Amino acid sequence: MHLIVTLIIGGVIGWLASIIMKTNAQMGILANILVGVVGSVLGMWLAGVLGIAVNGSLGAWIMSLLGAMVLIGIARAVGLFRPRVA
Repeated sequence: MHLIVTLIIGGVIGWLASIIMKTNAQMGILANILVGVVGSVLGMWLAGVLGIAVNGSLGAWIMSLLGAMVLIGIARAVGLFRPRVA
């Protein structure tokens, strides 16, 4: 059950991060889940490195969202997401 909840929450985090970073049209559900789960781990690791104490569920969601946004930014820097030309 824990795995299913992790995947659902990871998908929501990845989806929100993709909307904020404007890569929503380029990402599918699997990419959202992957970015959300890996971004959550990255966000919590960055919080520990920077000495930021994450308290409660809201703090964990915020750090997970920030980690997913950082991950999308890194993916953009290496060329995985290209800006859309109108």
